[in-house]
Amino acid sequence: MSEIVVLLKPALNPGMIKADAEGNLMLESIPLKLSDIDRNAVQLANDIKGSLGASKIVGIAILTWGPVAKRMKDAESSLREALAMGVDEAHLLVDDKLIPGDPVTTAAALKALIDKLGLQPKLIIAGEATVDGFTGQVPGRLAELLGLPYVSFAKKLEVQGDKIVAERDLEDYLEKVEAPLPAVVSVTREINTPRLPTLIQIRRAFKKPLSKYTLADVGLDASSVAKLLEARVLAVQRKQVIIEGDSLDEIAEKLLDTLVSEGVIKL
Repeated sequence: MSEIVVLLKPALNPGMIKADAEGNLMLESIPLKLSDIDRNAVQLANDIKGSLGASKIVGIAILTWGPVAKRMKDAESSLREALAMGVDEAHLLVDDKLIPGDPVTTAAALKALIDKLGLQPKLIIAGEATVDGFTGQVPGRLAELLGLPYVSFAKKLEVQGDKIVAERDLEDYLEKVEAPLPAVVSVTREINTPRLPTLIQIRRAFKKPLSKYTLADVGLDASSVAKLLEARVLAVQRKQVIIEGDSLDEIAEKLLDTLVSEGVIKL
């Protein structure tokens, strides 16, 4: 028997973005949470665990937002949520040299962690992208490093013997594909509706293994990790145009002229 591996991401919470007066993102003040689409990945792992004959579901993650000492609690909470949803054990690679993360370094780190743990996954499942990056590159890059077939943007997935059959959502059309196992697959939000863990499951999550590793532990050098030079929010300023007139018709005419001059509407 082998395992299902789920890629998990302690991601910046997009609902709690903070910026200073100059518009610079206050990255260290933005809390982390489990990336939304990772919940769909965990739910899929639960749904097909039996049909795959998998012995367990293993969650692996890389902390890509720092500093590590400040982010550890948020990262652990993210993984505990996955454990409550059905993941059997979680493994987290944390090292200040991995911060900030980039798809190339993250994929290499995930591969090193899989090797370190001696995993032989029958299927690796990931969200199509993370809510704080949305590059969608990591699962494909990991598949390349592992020499496994890769199916992206899976909207539906079935296990049929020694292969998977997936329906891919390519926006303009749907595509049905097959891939032999083992394989890597990334899923969209439409693949399922994640079930909320019960109170008992949440309590049990704190008894499940959650292990942490450094780069030295997995024998990886991340000296070439990308550097984040600047992160800013889009500044929006109101023009505060006041339109006055002696009648509604006059005000409407002035409003129309203003909208035309600003290029909002065209006559």
